[in-house]
Amino acid sequence: MLGLKESGEYELIQNMINNFSFLINEYGHVPNGNRSYYLSRSQPPFFSLMIDMLAAIKGKEIYAIYQPALEKEYKYWMDETNSTKHVVKMPDGSLLNRYWDQLSIPRQESYYEDVTTAQKFLPERQPLVYKNLRSAAESGWDFSSRWFKNGSSLETIETINIVPADLNCLLYHLEQTLATSFSLTGSNVKASYFSKIAERRKKAINKYCWSSANNWYVDYDLALKRQSSSLTLAGMYPFFLRVADKIKFAKAKTVLEKKFLKFGGAVTTLIETGQQWDAPNGWAPLQWIAITGLDNYGDKTTSREIAERWYALNKKVFEQTGKLMEKYDVVNPNKPGGGGEYPSQDGFGWTNGVLLALINKYSLK
Repeated sequence: MLGLKESGEYELIQNMINNFSFLINEYGHVPNGNRSYYLSRSQPPFFSLMIDMLAAIKGKEIYAIYQPALEKEYKYWMDETNSTKHVVKMPDGSLLNRYWDQLSIPRQESYYEDVTTAQKFLPERQPLVYKNLRSAAESGWDFSSRWFKNGSSLETIETINIVPADLNCLLYHLEQTLATSFSLTGSNVKASYFSKIAERRKKAINKYCWSSANNWYVDYDLALKRQSSSLTLAGMYPFFLRVADKIKFAKAKTVLEKKFLKFGGAVTTLIETGQQWDAPNGWAPLQWIAITGLDNYGDKTTSREIAERWYALNKKVFEQTGKLMEKYDVVNPNKPGGGGEYPSQDGFGWTNGVLLALINKYSLK
């Protein structure tokens, strides 16, 4: 898994999961941060993947123990009244999901930045701008050209019109996990139900997010009723979570190698906008997702290549600065990762974790 050998480290995993479980049971979701003003939006739904990790360590009973929290988080994203507005009906009637913050005011943690952005619009338009800014924050990709109508300017952000490939892959995994959980606890009707809706979502992802023109998974634009032209590393999620078939993998692998693979690893998008979730930046979790996605479909060469390049860049920067970073410039190794509305952070959990995992997985030195 992650090369964790000490029982105390395993317990840390469970303690983190217990914390998430408490938040879900208390609020219905894992808030975007542990402050009350983050309650209007969730973290992306990674909880079921955390359950997989713990179950691999402690056994399948973990799926039963955390079943209530798994189901409650799912109900938040799939609210039958659609009061959270995360559910969208696609042209063929299938259901997929989007990011949607419940509020239409400036983010409390970035008040000045949001007001500055919204002031460029008439007052009646500003609440919608705030809604889209906040909804992008729910994705974790705050901010990126994938949310911009013109592909380059924050002022054109339209997050709530985007059906993201990665979010729907995460919810596919959650549905699969619930099917596993209910099967293990003898609730065969519920297990069958979640298996069926997981397959429906998988079919819809492949219909609406696979771009045969680009040989890559992309987001879907609800307003324009067509696929987004923006290629991002989120397109590796269907391989990370096994939504894609082998034919699509062979085509996407070529795109990954030709367009995304850079000196220091895989770049987040193909264009530079000054936003932190765009080129030339690379982010640790996306490296892990790309590497695992390649591994899942039998590629051991490109996966190792990304791992080695990312490791070498992390090591180089650490030797120069004594620090691990939140993000890195994977195109020009002599420049630090940057962009966005706040300074790049020194030291970061996902950088530390992914680096250690890759060192263990590939015996990197």
